[in-house]
Amino acid sequence: MATLTNFAARDVETVLHPATNLATHRTTGPLLLERAEGIHVWDASGKEYIEGLAGLWCTALGYGNSELVEAAREQMTKLSFTHLFGGRSHEPAIQLAEKIKEISPIPTSKVFFTSSGSEANDSQIKLQWYYNNAIGKPKKKKIISRMRAYHGVTIAAGSLTGLPIFHADFDLPIAGILHTDAPHYYRNGRDGETEEEFASRLAGKLEAMIEREGADTIAAFIAEPVMGAGGVIVPPKTYFEKVQAILRHYDIAFIADEVICGFGRTGNMWGTQTFGMQPDTISMAKAITSAYMPLGAVTVPEHVYQAMIDESKKLGVFAHGFTYSGHPVASAVAVKTLEIYERIDIVGMVRKVSPTFMKRLKALDAHPLVGETRGVGLIGGIEIVKDKKSRQMFDPRQGVGAKVSLFAQEEGLICRAIAGDTIALCPPLVITSDQINTMFDRVERALDRGLDWARKEGAVA
Repeated sequence: MATLTNFAARDVETVLHPATNLATHRTTGPLLLERAEGIHVWDASGKEYIEGLAGLWCTALGYGNSELVEAAREQMTKLSFTHLFGGRSHEPAIQLAEKIKEISPIPTSKVFFTSSGSEANDSQIKLQWYYNNAIGKPKKKKIISRMRAYHGVTIAAGSLTGLPIFHADFDLPIAGILHTDAPHYYRNGRDGETEEEFASRLAGKLEAMIEREGADTIAAFIAEPVMGAGGVIVPPKTYFEKVQAILRHYDIAFIADEVICGFGRTGNMWGTQTFGMQPDTISMAKAITSAYMPLGAVTVPEHVYQAMIDESKKLGVFAHGFTYSGHPVASAVAVKTLEIYERIDIVGMVRKVSPTFMKRLKALDAHPLVGETRGVGLIGGIEIVKDKKSRQMFDPRQGVGAKVSLFAQEEGLICRAIAGDTIALCPPLVITSDQINTMFDRVERALDRGLDWARKEGAVA
């Protein structure tokens, strides 16, 4: 503790950090960030970094956007808080719901607001259960997720998440949550198997699970267009086409988790558009406010809404919601965020710089530490391996991915080592081509330093 600064020591003694090695943190302390502008953040010592993960996949418009600041200030002055319980409402929530319905890639009747993606996906489960009770199918309750999925960390959403570390010693997942195979062709494809054949095999395994469990017991299937925290896994060709055919055949609802992919990240407004998905309902959060305020949302189709009306007549009230559902300040900021996306053509901006991003990303395939790169739009993953030919992974205890991430930080880039020693990149959508090149220059230096370190440690020859 003596080596920590005063601020760091105070942090260690007061703050419980998410997704952090708490033992290591007591020695190393936090990275104290002090200010930010555009795609850059600065720490307490004045060092500049490119924020290469847009915070946590979310600050799409970058930092210090004065229009969003003013939208929040104006709404705080006008109506700092009210709620939507008992039929109350306010203009920002109505405007936002109208805009979401307008830009939604699927027919949407109503919009339910939450404070986060975890709450959105938690609500998706509850709405599926509520709906099936309302239509007289009380056994149709199971939800199928996927291994390596990330859908949040509440008890229910954390159960949907398919990463073992988020279940260990939390007594998750809860009953009724199933996990089918992750669509990771690089890791799970068989020798000589094409992407289409791999997709067919996974679809067959999903169908076998449905038949084994009984289709009349399964309410929904949930999927991210691109799996984020699970390793930036881009679906193989024809995967969603084949999965959707099975879901339709067995009358199973399809929930799209657009918390990371929504609002331009993949080169379309929605990841569902990029991958030809046709979900029944969508979860969204993060970039809906460019992360300036906590907000999430769920789209509700008309047939579900009609069943909810009947059920609330029977029970007297639709007894679900959060204090901050449709918070007026968060809603006002979201309305302004969506206005800016449209005005500056955020999708066009992503499409313009994505070729540079993907070219630099794919060039890393030649690096001795890199087994595979994968990405779309402005989201990418760099999977680090011990042996390129055999695809052998490093022992997780060696922390090679974390070490490369630390080297990147020292080089002035904030990124993140996620599942399977994968370095994730997801910069603000307003990044320029020149800034993308600077970002990848720093990645390359971090990988070179990681290789030197691994050789000195005897982790690679």
